[in-house]
Amino acid sequence: MMHGIYGYGLIWMFVFWLILIAIGVYLLVKFIKGDNKSSKNNEKAPLQILQSRLVKGEIDETEYEYLKIILNQK
Repeated sequence: MMHGIYGYGLIWMFVFWLILIAIGVYLLVKFIKGDNKSSKNNEKAPLQILQSRLVKGEIDETEYEYLKIILNQK
């Protein structure tokens, strides 16, 4: 027994498009809203790099303090 003109195919096509639109709206909202975690990590990254350079001995404490002040001004 056929349901309508196209059978169950029309229902599945409707469900497919509904899911596709829902995913698109979700991604659009997430893009517009932005990801707070990634921006927070980006702010910490320069200071963490600076601290790791101090620990490795690439820079001394004076240079560390100077660069830290410069980073905090931006």
